[in-house]
Amino acid sequence: MHRFANPARFLRIARWATPLTLALGLVLTTAGLVIGLFFSPPDYQQGESVRIMYVHVPAAWLASGGYLGLAIASAAALIWRHPLATIAARAIAPVGAAFAAICLMSGSLWGKPTWGTYWVWDARLTSMLVLLFLYLGYLALSAAEGERGNDRKGAAILALIGAVNLPIIKYSVEWWNTLHQGASVSILSGKSAMAPEMLAPLLISVAGFSFLFSAIVLMRMRAMLAEQRVEARSRRLAEAVA
Repeated sequence: MHRFANPARFLRIARWATPLTLALGLVLTTAGLVIGLFFSPPDYQQGESVRIMYVHVPAAWLASGGYLGLAIASAAALIWRHPLATIAARAIAPVGAAFAAICLMSGSLWGKPTWGTYWVWDARLTSMLVLLFLYLGYLALSAAEGERGNDRKGAAILALIGAVNLPIIKYSVEWWNTLHQGASVSILSGKSAMAPEMLAPLLISVAGFSFLFSAIVLMRMRAMLAEQRVEARSRRLAEAVA
């Protein structure tokens, strides 16, 4: 992994990986949503409202997965001081925050016909809201430290502390008596309680959203590296003139 921390080597990989992941993301997301929204069967209990699942579940998984990536990148920045680790964390944070917001908004829309209300202080919902606040806190602290010229250690530490919230999100429906239903799909065991007609478009949507997430992160990292190069060149020119 250390050899990929070289910015030049990363950029060589990212140049072809970005359009590939973007194309796969657009194709798979479109396919998954079209099949899920128009061709999959309604749920026998929730009816047509279950179709929100094809947006809500991928957004929830990627919001949590994105924060895990943020925490890993922050740990690498603190421990090994990888050149790209801080950039990766900064690139992931706003994308993960957007997916957390989509998760909360789609969950509220799903909750109204299911629970009769847009919001309850359910353990799963509350812990996901905390996740959004952790993303926003990281962004604010990282921006503040960047303006002061710091190396963003405080933001990295916040990211690591916030990772404690991830198992709470995962197991909240098991640890507490919540309105939110338990997991219908287990990635680790490969088991599912869903009908194949509903599971297939869901997994396609998850794959599509994952590729889109990756493409956006790669684009942001490339833009940040380009910005760093421009700033470094401007400083060299200023020093040469002086």
